[in-house]
Amino acid sequence: MAEVDASDPPVRIQVRGARVHNLRNIDVEVPLRKLVAIAGVSGSGKSSLALGVLYAEGSRRYLEALSTYTRRRLAQAPRADVDGVQHVPAALALRQRPGVPSVRSTFGTSTELLNYLRLMYSRLGAHLCPNGHRQEPTIDVALNMDLTCPVCGAVFYPPGAETFAFNSDGACPRCEGTGVVREVDEAALVPDASKTIDEGAVAPWSMFGLAVMPQVAAELGVRTDVPYAELDAAERETVMHGPEVKRQIRVPSKSGKLFDLNFTYRNARRAVEEAVGNAASEKGLARVNRFLSVQTCPDCGGTRLSEHARSTTVDGLNLAEATAKTLGELTAWVPKVVDSLPPDMQRMGREVSAQLLVIAERLTGLGLSYLSLDRTSATLSTGERQRVQLTRAVRNETTGVLYVLDEPSIGLHPSNVDGLLAVMRDLLADGNSVVLVDHDVQILREADWFIEIGPGSGSQGGQVLAAGDAQQLITDPDSLIGPFLAGHASVVARSRASSESMFGTGRLRLSTRPLHTVHALDLDLPAGRLVAVTGVSGSGKTTLVLESLIPGLNAQIAGSPLPDHVSSVDAGPIKRVDAVDSSPVGANVRSTVATYSGILDELRRTWAATPDATADGLGAGDFSYNTGSLRCPRCEGTGEVSLDVQFLPDVDIVCPACQGSRYAPAADRYERDGLTLPRLLTLTATQALERVGDLRRVRAKLQTLVDLGLGYLTLGEATPALSGGEAQRLKLASELGRDQRETLFVFDEPSIGLHPLDVRTLLGVLQRLVDNGATVIVIEHDLDIIANADYVVDMGPGGGADGGTIVATGTPDDLRADPRSTTGRYLDRQLEYGR
Repeated sequence: MAEVDASDPPVRIQVRGARVHNLRNIDVEVPLRKLVAIAGVSGSGKSSLALGVLYAEGSRRYLEALSTYTRRRLAQAPRADVDGVQHVPAALALRQRPGVPSVRSTFGTSTELLNYLRLMYSRLGAHLCPNGHRQEPTIDVALNMDLTCPVCGAVFYPPGAETFAFNSDGACPRCEGTGVVREVDEAALVPDASKTIDEGAVAPWSMFGLAVMPQVAAELGVRTDVPYAELDAAERETVMHGPEVKRQIRVPSKSGKLFDLNFTYRNARRAVEEAVGNAASEKGLARVNRFLSVQTCPDCGGTRLSEHARSTTVDGLNLAEATAKTLGELTAWVPKVVDSLPPDMQRMGREVSAQLLVIAERLTGLGLSYLSLDRTSATLSTGERQRVQLTRAVRNETTGVLYVLDEPSIGLHPSNVDGLLAVMRDLLADGNSVVLVDHDVQILREADWFIEIGPGSGSQGGQVLAAGDAQQLITDPDSLIGPFLAGHASVVARSRASSESMFGTGRLRLSTRPLHTVHALDLDLPAGRLVAVTGVSGSGKTTLVLESLIPGLNAQIAGSPLPDHVSSVDAGPIKRVDAVDSSPVGANVRSTVATYSGILDELRRTWAATPDATADGLGAGDFSYNTGSLRCPRCEGTGEVSLDVQFLPDVDIVCPACQGSRYAPAADRYERDGLTLPRLLTLTATQALERVGDLRRVRAKLQTLVDLGLGYLTLGEATPALSGGEAQRLKLASELGRDQRETLFVFDEPSIGLHPLDVRTLLGVLQRLVDNGATVIVIEHDLDIIANADYVVDMGPGGGADGGTIVATGTPDDLRADPRSTTGRYLDRQLEYGR
């Protein structure tokens, strides 16, 4: 073997003995400066390798290279459970669920497009002089020279870019640049007027530690022992707006002794206003928000900008009007602005606008042209936020960095996949390395190298099934993704309804007026079928289904007025609507698969009935890890504890007392067929079925989890950590097996995080609902699910103002034959490939 020059850069990351989560002590090599795809079924260990090993070690080692002073101010990552990782670069991760941005973040700020637009307004704008006369664009602005008003002769310095920033000098004084104002909602201060003040009618007083205020109010002449509704106007005025005066009242101590103390009166409004000022956390703000109403700022009209920042115009538009444009509209407008400038300013105009147009082109290629710059970032979908992150990564022009992308295809229409691939290729061209976890075969086929983890999920996964290029995986008999890469696997996996029989089981009808960018629509949907609603991002799918169809149906079923934009709706046979979203299941770590599915209640009763537990006088309540006597006293049943590390953020670790089991050692005394309850909760649903399948109610629920494709989940797994697709399927656990003839189920991208084999499992679940008489609507981009639908509604043709119409409807084959349907073109290719 030829000698390797020590000066040559390494060509691969070497991982030895990786044991993160369910990885089974695996060894793997990851080529550097290549596009590497990690594939595998849900729960197989893909993210454990990508994020838990590669990203965790790359980011940790980068942080450890910083000074101690700097590291104190950064979140510290623990070492991955791995024997060794060599040649891993500094790493950045673009996660499947990016953090929700602050209220001050917009699409314009997060993409930095607004920075360049503000610079355009500073350098190319028509500014007002101090006396209100408009100064047309001049080259003097670029030269940092004072301007002289041609009307009044006033000399003034042109505004800089910060003057137009709503997070800085350009903020509206009233709303401080947020675009909204929060006012105290007096109706919410007394939620139940039938109560007396002594009974807690004034909610803020009891909530914010002002329990003595009723006594002070009584000293001010307010009757506190009659229902609030019976108070006269003067008394109510005192409660809501009374002055901050001092009054002496008698307060008992714990021993019952009375003390005369002076207290300053805090009226109900003032109590809330002080609570707002003192709220130091999201939890604190959430408690106060119940007493507030959020309104669009009346001074700036929600634009966030001060009157001065809105005074400058470019091509007759102020900055607020420019940011209200969609990205597509903006990219068409900016070149026209440059062309309209005086000849001596056009070169500067091109330089200022060039970078804006480069960023805009990249975002447009990722299918985001329909978003306006003033769109609040928190309202963007996870897929949209991830694509924004990806664009920023390319723009940073890094080199030698490892980018780990977790499901970058989320929310991406097949027509925008080419744009995503172009972004990743640009990262590689700059000398970076890209590792992506994805299931979209259209993307996977473009990878330079594959690492497939499996073969199953949970304890059945965690092994390297195959590694190599696409051709090697296609010819590897152990590979599960190979047949899909080769197009050998059949796409259609269920029997679809024919055009002739489509509406034989009834229909739903909807007519709407224009809403957002969606035009007035008329829609007929077949009842008792699997319906896919498709289209590029921003084409109007959400508006049609989630904002129109569902509210319209619910209103008609309840006999309530229809939403303003819904002109008519006919629910047909539907009498119940169940929208199954992908939001996390359970509020905190105490919610587990066992508790959410209802299995744990039966298991606690079963273990409480064992001879040893009966002899010790234990009941089902004792086996609760939340409140029972057998819960771990160290972590109080959460399975983890928080360490307060000096100079560093708190670190959550597995509880050292119970090792994450949530139970005290005493719980191990009680066995059923040689198995303790803490041990049972460490088993997967599939494994548990073999051990407690004799319990009829438990067996039925466990079998449902297996049927849903969730057999790999452990019973003690915290549900908030589940993926969006897993959350949707778990929410369905109680629905399977029922008669659903009058029910409509709506799913928003249920294929998120699913391997092609898992998609077939999902199709089986949806088929069971249809077999039980349900009507099922899925909002989807996944071509396999679309190909298996009975009926398809394709929105478009583009996003935003270029969309909002129904382009095509019918069977998947109807869409393939319709030249107007963008989805149809890609669907035709998928079906041809999977013959």
